[in-house]
Amino acid sequence: MVEQRTTAATSAAQQPILVPIRSIGPGERERIATHLLALDTHDRYLRFGYSASDEQIRRYVDGLNFERDEIFGIYNRRLELIAMAHLAFAPEGQPNECAEFGVSVSKHARGRGYGARLFERAEVTARNAGVHMLFIHALSENAAMLKIARKAGAHVVRSGSESEAHLELPEATLDSRMSEIALDHFAEIDFRLKTRAKQFWAFLAGVQEIRQGVRDARDKSSA
Repeated sequence: MVEQRTTAATSAAQQPILVPIRSIGPGERERIATHLLALDTHDRYLRFGYSASDEQIRRYVDGLNFERDEIFGIYNRRLELIAMAHLAFAPEGQPNECAEFGVSVSKHARGRGYGARLFERAEVTARNAGVHMLFIHALSENAAMLKIARKAGAHVVRSGSESEAHLELPEATLDSRMSEIALDHFAEIDFRLKTRAKQFWAFLAGVQEIRQGVRDARDKSSA
């Protein structure tokens, strides 16, 4: 699970970067809503298959089932959710052999391979959950999503304005289970460090504001 970036120095040399992808819980609903509501009309159309309104997005977020499904996210240093994926499993009582994948990436964070990294992360989780087939249902014009699916080895079938991709997953192994544990641990550590850094800078900004207030008061008293 690494992102390949081309450096400015040379187009041939590529440096692997590990992308921390965190499993999101119900406490992150507002961050999810903020991320999705920031998508423009066209991006909402590609993500949901229709131009979802703010109200429809709110209903989608409120209806997320965190006990059944898996939601993954990538955060920036300000703890803003800039990319997220929804791995939807079959409803309770139905065979859990298939799962569906959906993804969205903030406009300013595109071109970094986040969609592909989230798909790889979803593959690991689905495989370890006993899923044998991972599905992607997307509009045929959603070239970025279909490119991710094809690159992963998925079979893509186009039917007019819509396309469906499916990827067969191998059986879970000890390595795949240990990989998921390691990725979760890495992402959680990254999130905690970003949280502490944000708290520190907020504290420092408060201290600077107090100092500036003291200076201003001193200047007024001496004037």
